[in-house]
Amino acid sequence: MAPRIPPRLARRIDRLSRRAHAFHRFAHHPRGEIYRDEVIRVGKRTRLCKGCSVMAVGFMVGGTAGLATWPPLGWGALALLLALLAGLLSLRVRLPKVVGRFLPGAGLGLALWAGWPSVLGSLLFLVALGLLYRRRGVERSRCEACPERLASPCSGFALIVRRERAFARQANRWVAGLPRSMA
Repeated sequence: MAPRIPPRLARRIDRLSRRAHAFHRFAHHPRGEIYRDEVIRVGKRTRLCKGCSVMAVGFMVGGTAGLATWPPLGWGALALLLALLAGLLSLRVRLPKVVGRFLPGAGLGLALWAGWPSVLGSLLFLVALGLLYRRRGVERSRCEACPERLASPCSGFALIVRRERAFARQANRWVAGLPRSMA
């Protein structure tokens, strides 16, 4: 049976985790130079994935357009179909962010306002695309050509790995310092 960590210590470990992962929490790309154009820097520490950000903006634009126009079901179905095609194509071919992320986001946002069949289709589309993306994984073709591809870890992941190890050491020290009756 796993030791029970007191709630106060669990909250402390959670806070430490948020601080340790703050600089890469919203960008699932390595920090290396070859991925520099795949992220948007916000301030000194925060990095956002450009593709996810563009899709979110597309979703907001499509949702705003849908709210303003209340499109008929046919428009919603067409927007959903275009989103599906662009989304599936972006899983196979490297497309510009506007085509591969913004258009699917805008199509989904618009389809949400076209009636319940489009809403159901949009939700099913999001689940299916999410599952396909998880199965395929993050596109790492740039890593294949990188001269550091055999380094473990490469410079793109070195800071992340170092911070993760420091977090694990500190959390383990805190848990090891618990009285035996609690651990």
